[in-house]
Amino acid sequence: MAVVETDPRASERVLELDRAHVLYSWSIQSKIAPIPVARAEGCCFWDYDGKRYLDFSSQLVNLNIGHQHPKVVAAIKEQADRLCTIGPTYGNDQRSELARLVAEVAPGDLNRVFFTNGGAEANENAIKLARWYTGRDKIVARYRSYHGATAGAITLTGEPRRWLAEPGIPGVVRMFDPYCYRCSAGHPDPCPVCTGGLHLEEILQYEGPHTVAAVILETVTGTNGIIVPPSGYLRSIREVCDRHGIVLILDEVMAGFGRTGEWFACQHWDVVPDIMTVAKGINSGYVPLGGMVISDPLSDWVKDRFFGGGLTYSGHPLACAAGVASIEAFREEEIVENAAAMGEVLARELPELQDRHPSIGDVRGLGLFWALELVRSRETREMLVPFNAGEEAAEPMGRITKACMAKGLAPFVHWNVLALTPPLTITREELQEGLDIIDDVLEIADEYSEDA
Repeated sequence: MAVVETDPRASERVLELDRAHVLYSWSIQSKIAPIPVARAEGCCFWDYDGKRYLDFSSQLVNLNIGHQHPKVVAAIKEQADRLCTIGPTYGNDQRSELARLVAEVAPGDLNRVFFTNGGAEANENAIKLARWYTGRDKIVARYRSYHGATAGAITLTGEPRRWLAEPGIPGVVRMFDPYCYRCSAGHPDPCPVCTGGLHLEEILQYEGPHTVAAVILETVTGTNGIIVPPSGYLRSIREVCDRHGIVLILDEVMAGFGRTGEWFACQHWDVVPDIMTVAKGINSGYVPLGGMVISDPLSDWVKDRFFGGGLTYSGHPLACAAGVASIEAFREEEIVENAAAMGEVLARELPELQDRHPSIGDVRGLGLFWALELVRSRETREMLVPFNAGEEAAEPMGRITKACMAKGLAPFVHWNVLALTPPLTITREELQEGLDIIDDVLEIADEYSEDA
């Protein structure tokens, strides 16, 4: 491992230029204080002072293969030497090979890919194609969802980040989530929300199934709590869509490419969507890339029709070369299998952590996609910080984040959820290092617990 040279002046220069010229996402600009990163490797990165951070967030839950994977870096360099860029109307060996590999690992008959620059654009094209295909307008999406920040994708998004973009595109309607810990229906038997199909059928009664083009879901809800659907949920949604001729779109941008211990999260329940959207883990963000993967019936339908979608950088050679190398490395190094094995460790360790910390209300997850939901009371399930908390109300989670960073752990925190989403290449020793830090830091959350 290369030695990190300390250079505080470089750090100061980065911050100076940032404050003067950079507009940061989802932030109050005057309060931004980012850590300038000097280098990274594997599951860690270092600042200019030489401090090491264990990356338990995989940046934005996209760095599935870890930092600076040598095979992916080499592929980008080789492609840059040969052909840096070419327009999407030209054929390219890396694009076609990546499409073949994606089809090979994707479930069922998902065999054709439209490449995009990221997940938001993949979702934009998915709803556009669903509307063309069905001749209908409405899209059913869930409240606890994030599908991207472009005009259509932010309207699909159910969480409060969509508010500033409203009014959004027309035709988007909502359904509740299978959030069993905080079930909207209060868990009657059978629960219409958590079983999926009953709730969707009710929505369709109100909206008219003949007007609905698609249902779009994050297979496992990501940013908004890592909510794993109950067994049977996804199958029931699939059956309702089939019954009414509605396109099922599964957003696997965050959950896909090994994150849950399968290539794609829908494989846990043996459900194949009509369209699957991907990004993030397809090449771990080494070069921006996403994709819309479509089923054979959709592929056959569009074959002799004009496809009205296009992007200047669709299937960019550098991005696709990174994707090819990434999938090959996943197979050679059994990275998906490692995610599943480390997930079994977390399935054992996290309930024990919950036993030690009264602030942990719920533990849930799959693979290397886990959440600790923090509460003030297990009995009332009062959230440690409120939904959509402002700066003052969010102070407890702010303290937890700062304490993690001080101990050399970069966490993924959203509202009252502390997520565990490290790179899928993480070792057992690194995983334990992170768990030990979280164990220490949760003493802060326990201070607010009525059960302590």
